[in-house]
Amino acid sequence: MQLVTPYFCMPGTADQALTFYIEAFGTIGSQVSVLHRSSHPVQVPPQAPAQVAAMAGKTLTAVLSFDGIEVGLINAGPELRPSPSISLMVNLDPAVIQDAPGAARRLWAALSDGGEVRMPLGAYPFSECYGWVEDRYGINWQLILTDPRGEPRPFILPSLLFGPGSRGAREAVDYYLGVFPGSELGRRESYPDDEALVLFSDAQLGGQWMTAMDSSAPMPFDFTAGSSLMIRAETQGEIDYYWERLSAVPEAERCGWCQDRFGVSWQVLPSPAELSMLSPRQYAALMGMTRIDLAALRAQ
Repeated sequence: MQLVTPYFCMPGTADQALTFYIEAFGTIGSQVSVLHRSSHPVQVPPQAPAQVAAMAGKTLTAVLSFDGIEVGLINAGPELRPSPSISLMVNLDPAVIQDAPGAARRLWAALSDGGEVRMPLGAYPFSECYGWVEDRYGINWQLILTDPRGEPRPFILPSLLFGPGSRGAREAVDYYLGVFPGSELGRRESYPDDEALVLFSDAQLGGQWMTAMDSSAPMPFDFTAGSSLMIRAETQGEIDYYWERLSAVPEAERCGWCQDRFGVSWQVLPSPAELSMLSPRQYAALMGMTRIDLAALRAQ
């Protein structure tokens, strides 16, 4: 079971995005499927805001499986957009994927169509084939052809980018290693000209691989609630454990969402399957909570 799932807010475009990702990753033979999906109510009160009425019947949340790696989408208002500070690294391993360079080019063509290229697909000192692109729906992807002689990594890894002046990737990763039981550090490489900055780091948090890095140059973006990491918490004890260790900004606490000391937004929630079965009364109760109270929620 995946403990941490990256979630991205869509400005009313989640339904189109679902089709887009299934087709884009189909170009390389990747199996992408919808695991869970909940919808906004079809009928809304006449006095409802126009934004609410526009969402009627559309997807509320959905969880996609990319060859077994889960990624969530949320239909939200235009004020919440994904941030490049949380991206998805696609690990194209020649030992696993036939014609991995060709797969990288095909996937790049699909994801970059209508998107914004941040780093062109090409050869870099750390990989003979790498590129960074923000797709048409606002999710950032890093495609990398990995060294088949290295340690195996999952197909998709959430990646955190820390800007200058932040507390940095090293401190954040070290803190997360202490939060998630069963965690361990993988690789960690510093910038050649600044040992304090992390060029690349990866780690298993609760058994799940993630990456982190520092930017050596100013960035026109930062972490926002438009890109978050959801922790699947099955019991009240698990909710309390993660909430107490991750929530550091009281004003950011709402309906199971919190922000940690590094600016990263987290959702500490029951499983998507349970959330998709909430009654309207339970959903309204959830929206009024900060930390989730499972007993109060299930009593509705």
